[in-house]
Amino acid sequence: MELRIEKIGNATLYLGDCREILPTLPKVDLVLTDPPYGIADVWKGGASNGWGRASSDTELRNSWDDKPPTKEFFEELSDSADLQVIWGGNYFELPPSRGWLIWNKPERNFTLADAELAWTNFDHVIRVFDYKRSDQHREHPTQKPVALMEWSIEQAGKRVWKKKSAETVADPFMGSGTTGVACANMGKTFYGIEREPKYFDIACRRIEQAYAQQRLFA
Repeated sequence: MELRIEKIGNATLYLGDCREILPTLPKVDLVLTDPPYGIADVWKGGASNGWGRASSDTELRNSWDDKPPTKEFFEELSDSADLQVIWGGNYFELPPSRGWLIWNKPERNFTLADAELAWTNFDHVIRVFDYKRSDQHREHPTQKPVALMEWSIEQAGKRVWKKKSAETVADPFMGSGTTGVACANMGKTFYGIEREPKYFDIACRRIEQAYAQQRLFA
């Protein structure tokens, strides 16, 4: 795959393999990401197996969600940032943590999970964010709400004692760019990496729209 780089506002976006690109980036305050969980096989079953309605992008999903990142990748990730928030952390082999973040979805009787967990390297108590899963238009099968990512950045900022906030953020599994949109809204510097051209283009558009919205009201 030929490397592609797009600069939009304070965001620098890379189309390529995060294992190759991430070590070349400057160290950031926070890595905030939602990696593939490695559940492509169960996703094929659709709602009957409790994993939700099958997506129209099932074939594409199977290409990027066939296996999770390795334990070694997560160990190397610690070199990229002082703080880490990894959504879906319960799917991965990660060190013990007492600073989990929880997205609680108030609606019930859905086939998808009632809550989602983020592993962090914070030495802090568990925090919970209540937000409806239905309050968003999704362009990616596992797309998180922008409000959730903004809250995650705020929680990380409370752990950066000297700076009082996390000013630089990286997402090595950018997907449709929700972390980048949150960073644009909050005035943060963002580095995003995505290997699927379809989702990379969606991320570029969404982040550009976030900056355009700011210019409209500037």
